[in-house]
Amino acid sequence: MDMTGEERIAAPREAVWAALNDPEILKQCIPGCQSLEMKSPTELSAVVKIRIGPVSASFTGDVILSNINAPESYTISGEGKGGIAGFAKGGADVTLKDEGAETLLVYDVKAQIGGKLAQLGARLIDSTSKKLAQQFFTDFTAAVQARTNGAA
Repeated sequence: MDMTGEERIAAPREAVWAALNDPEILKQCIPGCQSLEMKSPTELSAVVKIRIGPVSASFTGDVILSNINAPESYTISGEGKGGIAGFAKGGADVTLKDEGAETLLVYDVKAQIGGKLAQLGARLIDSTSKKLAQQFFTDFTAAVQARTNGAA
């Protein structure tokens, strides 16, 4: 599955970058995130519980940040295991661009799933993935703007 897109966030690029590297903000914004812990500045461990169609699964996995070019871009990649539901692995290239007082966040995601989840069909997985991504960006934008307004 591949997904690309962009989100306009009404906050300076440095504030968006800081939020993208803040495990507390990410935990609030990632749909179904049960826990997210920094193991090092570039490694996190996560537990995420999601439902795709009839399959509900709890995924445990590690997330790695690489190709870091602060405060402009990074690659985030990870792999999660969901027991009998299967596995999910993938990554995203994230780029932040200044657009006046706003920041344009551009993403390019590539992901694979296997096991029971892979049997659900591409249409259901794609629509659920888009819905989860939109929920993340709605919550992330709100969190960044609340943080920026609180700091002002």
